[in-house]
Amino acid sequence: MTTELVEQKVRETLHAVDLDRVRAPGDLVEKVLRRRARRRFSQVAGTAAAVAAITVGAVFGFGGGGGDQARPAARSSEGWQPWRTDARGAVDRGCLVDGSALYCAGYKYDAVKFDANTGERLWTLKAIGDGSGSVSVSSRPVAVRDGVLYAYRAHTAEKGSDGNYAPGTDLMAVDTGSGKVLWSVELASDNRDDQAVLLIDGAVLANTPSDRTLSAVDPRTGKVKWRHSWGKGIWCDRVALSGVPYLLCSPETKKPGPTEVLRLDPTTGRTTKVTSLPGRQQIVGTWGDRIVLTRMPERTSVVFEEEQKARTERLTVVDSSGRQTPLSYPVQGTPAAKALVGDRLISVSLAGQASSYSLTTGRTLWTAPVGIKVPDSEANWSDLAQPVVSPHRNVVYFFGPNGDLSGLDADTGERIWRGHVDAGKYGAMPQALLYEDVLIARSGSRLVSFLPSLSD
Repeated sequence: MTTELVEQKVRETLHAVDLDRVRAPGDLVEKVLRRRARRRFSQVAGTAAAVAAITVGAVFGFGGGGGDQARPAARSSEGWQPWRTDARGAVDRGCLVDGSALYCAGYKYDAVKFDANTGERLWTLKAIGDGSGSVSVSSRPVAVRDGVLYAYRAHTAEKGSDGNYAPGTDLMAVDTGSGKVLWSVELASDNRDDQAVLLIDGAVLANTPSDRTLSAVDPRTGKVKWRHSWGKGIWCDRVALSGVPYLLCSPETKKPGPTEVLRLDPTTGRTTKVTSLPGRQQIVGTWGDRIVLTRMPERTSVVFEEEQKARTERLTVVDSSGRQTPLSYPVQGTPAAKALVGDRLISVSLAGQASSYSLTTGRTLWTAPVGIKVPDSEANWSDLAQPVVSPHRNVVYFFGPNGDLSGLDADTGERIWRGHVDAGKYGAMPQALLYEDVLIARSGSRLVSFLPSLSD
């Protein structure tokens, strides 16, 4: 099916039904289509994966072999023990690890804090209303800084005349010790992707009060320090380098114009043009003080579909001074998942092949079988967890929708570990997290924490 036919079907469906039991506002159709293009292309472009330390040991009979004398001994924090929990409505929308704490969100609770050592639930913050609203399934907590958790919640528990909960999403600041909400601000839309909120120096950059406005919010009070807006017909993606926000702005047209890279002063919001790149650029991720981009092909029914199948993807690395370094990344089949980890671009194709590409050398380091079942079509790409890398054990971990896990040597692609987690009755949208060398696997409402054992 061509891009135009798919988008026409999306329009018809959105006009005909209510999403998540909330009546769609008049401009939702075009917003969904725009974000659909961004999400769909991110299969090709990749997404930045937040990586902590992880990996290794065998528990609960999850698989794996004997010890590996050639690798460092597995590490876990003092007091850690293997654990698992079923927490329906508390973890379904995703989690993040910060120190020895695990923060999650679900449809019953907007925020939950667990002890990452034991799995003990320390506090919960109940969702507004029935927790459904018009939120996406993937609306995990944003980040933790200086004892404050930044997360999402519904703006109101009020219902309209049709009995549906009113749309609206808030960014809230929560005290990590008590679970008390410190402040909240309403975002421009119910979009909760990685660009809706960014942590910058001295502020939280939030997409509010309109789609084309960013507000720097004081992290202590929630008060707006400064705002930056852009004009109609322009869309700006955003990213932060070492606490400094950057915008990538391009016209919202079928035939894309150049992408302007702008730097915002984190204290004043003053804008400085850094550089300009041809065409519409998509953010792959960040690498130190550099932004990794790929050019988004024109969205025509033929060109868009064919260029996604191209054998080479053009990447551009832009540093904070605007210097550009072009790279060519050979694509091995249709991507199912990607993650930028340091200077490595780790990808998985729908054909079940994993690849590691070095941004430093511009070479593919290896391509090998990923070792797990991958989704059988692009429509189910989100059913594969983003790859994660253990810097201590030098292992890349993959987690599939059926509960299978695989560990590949980060230097060679050789499979050195395999495991399995029972996804449970409500397993969906798997996520792999790292806590020291401990692997925390989340599938739907189930969390499992274990220390895999690596072998040659």
